[in-house]
Amino acid sequence: MLIWVIYDISSNKIRNHVVKQCKNIGLYRVQKSVFLGDIEENDLDELKLKIEDMVNLDKDSVYIFPMSKAELKKAGLIGQAFDKELVTDEIISKFF
Repeated sequence: MLIWVIYDISSNKIRNHVVKQCKNIGLYRVQKSVFLGDIEENDLDELKLKIEDMVNLDKDSVYIFPMSKAELKKAGLIGQAFDKELVTDEIISKFF
């Protein structure tokens, strides 16, 4: 499943831990505080639990949105674009 992770985290230490978790699970950084990637539902559940344990629930916010591949293909972008193929099966299949 494709997911977006978008965050506003005040602490550099906590933010760096969240970034590390997103990268370790295979998400692609599309902006400084935005990750996107195709992960398994179990990995999503694990990521949610880890992030919830890390962040300050009174100060920080983390949004995790699911998105279908069809919706991603329809998405519009103004300005600098990321490579949508990096987060879809299309690019992964090129390496096998």
